[in-house]
Amino acid sequence: MLLCERELSIPPMTGDGGLIEYFGPFIESLLSIDEAPVRFAVTKSGPEGYDCELGVLTGLQDCPCAGPARLFDFVQRETENTEQFNAVLLVPTGIGAEIGGHAGDANPVARLLASACDTLVTHPNVVNASDINELPDNALYVEGSTISQLLMGAVALEKVRSNRVILVIDRHPDEAITELVLNSASAARATLGLDCPRVVCMDPPIRMRADMSASGSAVGRVEYLERLCTTLSKYRGEFDAIALATLIEVDEGVHAAYFQSNGNMVNPWGGAEAMLTHAVSMIYDVPSAHAPMMESLEMLGTTFGVVDPRMAAEAVSRCFLHCVLKGLHCSPRIVTDPPAMSHPGMLTAADISCLVIPDACVGLPTLAALEQGIPVIAVRENRNCMRNDLQRLPFASGKLFVVDSYLEAVGIMTALQAGVAPAAVRRPITQTVVTLQQTESDIESIPQCQEPVSR
Repeated sequence: MLLCERELSIPPMTGDGGLIEYFGPFIESLLSIDEAPVRFAVTKSGPEGYDCELGVLTGLQDCPCAGPARLFDFVQRETENTEQFNAVLLVPTGIGAEIGGHAGDANPVARLLASACDTLVTHPNVVNASDINELPDNALYVEGSTISQLLMGAVALEKVRSNRVILVIDRHPDEAITELVLNSASAARATLGLDCPRVVCMDPPIRMRADMSASGSAVGRVEYLERLCTTLSKYRGEFDAIALATLIEVDEGVHAAYFQSNGNMVNPWGGAEAMLTHAVSMIYDVPSAHAPMMESLEMLGTTFGVVDPRMAAEAVSRCFLHCVLKGLHCSPRIVTDPPAMSHPGMLTAADISCLVIPDACVGLPTLAALEQGIPVIAVRENRNCMRNDLQRLPFASGKLFVVDSYLEAVGIMTALQAGVAPAAVRRPITQTVVTLQQTESDIESIPQCQEPVSR
């Protein structure tokens, strides 16, 4: 099984219908029966069309446990539940986001936004900081593709008290690095109270390779994925969530270039990690997250001095795994059965009050929010390599808010929760618009003034 990224151009949409309805059939027409889409993003859009990146899984028939691909399956929410205010926070992996594009440096943003809502739904890229994870108490930690499916209406989330987390690792050439990973699992068991029923060492392992796309985002390639699927299928009854720790190949010198870039280089590992976890969660319908293994003892002993604060969590970590184990410990259960999704306590698209994203990001979460009527708050300050004008998308009035910072985003969230139009607390306030609407039939029905009768 092969997982790789493809770049494609899609012509501008003509006619009626939504973008999901347009993109889905177009992309499916490009894939063979043996292929399934696992990740989708629009990197640049304009009058000439859409430049897109698509993660594709090939060899799906080699994984008998895989269900049908549902990346573009959309279920319109019928109502909005206003009993609670629940927000989704996304910082897409591998796009070089100014905030959240390095090593869990969006943790403060997550904590800030969580304070303004009942439940915050977010994903590993936001809070994973190697051996650190400051996930807020009222946050749900789910893999990015699961958030897409939640907003698309295809799945629901059910809170759990804890999960059984299986850990699957590569057999590393340096036994000392394998020992670090095992010690990290033991530390999580001893301090978090993590239930880790099994650690499986794959030999031979899958092969992961980090790369960059034409848009400047981090992507990757995963070969021999069937080895991982065979392992997970064998122990399927023993786990509720999947932690992965594997090697990711990068070009020589990438580590030094990254840590010495002062935060100006896209994290090269994230794209491959996201592709892998998207595929795993799609196949098994369970939460998953990935931590890279250090390539060698020599690299483990390399130091790069005082680095950019956004990279510091990686610089002080040796194993990078604890954030994954902490996140998966209480990651919610993914529910796909439609009758079960309607049970009390399930979090569905109807329960989502807003989506917060970096400005210019267009993927399935943004498109799903547009179709579902979920307000989107886009943050300009979180600059990235995506090139889209969100204001060109057909958002309904009052459903798109482009703000300067996450501090302002919290203000919009609070206004939405209070039912206060954000424009009402800004000055100058606009004049009330009055529209005179007369139809031809109305004009004809107006009684005509009669001339006075002469006497």
